[in-house]
Amino acid sequence: MGKSSVRFLPELSKVKSISKPLKKPDFTKPILFIFGPTGVGKTELLLDLDPQRFSVINADSIQVYRYLDIGSAKADASVQAAIKHYLIDIQDPWQQFSVGDFIEQADQACQEIWGEDKVPVVCGGTAYYFKHFLFGLSEAPPSDELIRNHIASQIEQQGRSWAYEYLKRVDPVSFERIHSSDIYRISRALEVWETCGRPLSSFSIPSEKRNGMQPLIIGLQREAEVLRSRLGLRIKAMFDEGLEEEIRSLIRMGAQASWPGLQGIGYREFFQAREHGEWSRSLIADQIERNSRFYAKRQLTFFRSFAEAVWKDPSD
Repeated sequence: MGKSSVRFLPELSKVKSISKPLKKPDFTKPILFIFGPTGVGKTELLLDLDPQRFSVINADSIQVYRYLDIGSAKADASVQAAIKHYLIDIQDPWQQFSVGDFIEQADQACQEIWGEDKVPVVCGGTAYYFKHFLFGLSEAPPSDELIRNHIASQIEQQGRSWAYEYLKRVDPVSFERIHSSDIYRISRALEVWETCGRPLSSFSIPSEKRNGMQPLIIGLQREAEVLRSRLGLRIKAMFDEGLEEEIRSLIRMGAQASWPGLQGIGYREFFQAREHGEWSRSLIADQIERNSRFYAKRQLTFFRSFAEAVWKDPSD
């Protein structure tokens, strides 16, 4: 694939280089967002970017974890060699990586990239990473380790369905926003409730962009049937590339369904099946595809709330 980014994304011509390293993040400097649903073709687009002008900051909440390569569709060694990536393989899958962690490390990456006279490209599909990176965190109380561990213990004893029903009672707005399998966000909402007695949804996100940030925002989308076909092919390719062996390797490491890194689609389906003694390749593949389609719809709904986004079909 040639260096055709300006042909494909003419808006990139608006992104200028800078000449001096920065002592601290200054978000009036150039920054590019590229987002879109699972399977739309974000990684292929990165290969169109000039590595002398751009470096990539990963904005996928599962690709930050080590050992989770195939199921997360992580950029392989050839892609990472073609253009520099940040925030990939930086956390062990049994450890939490919060939105606050993402903001802190993405800020540091921006500073380094600007210092190299390049433009940061924040690229991925985790919508709330983009939202909070752009606007900052809400005023909800910070995470409390004791309460977080207590909630985790309760979920382990009583099950995820209990946690989801509890969320429905104490924070129905968050209940509507959070998928039943997103145990990390369910736990966080319950943690806020237990900490201060207020629903997480009652805390607003700042309306002003952080530090004058003015990113160029590129949203990727495809026709629904095309995206559906690509998702099916992608999931088949994951199994062909050894997804089941990747899961077995994690199990040999002692992986548990409760690990934060294993909450992502492509991993949680295996561990849920394992818990129920129903390990079937075809059933798991079908579940991954269903979850991926549902997630892609939710991603698009959220990303379309970015009024400044310029939308592109990668096939054009």
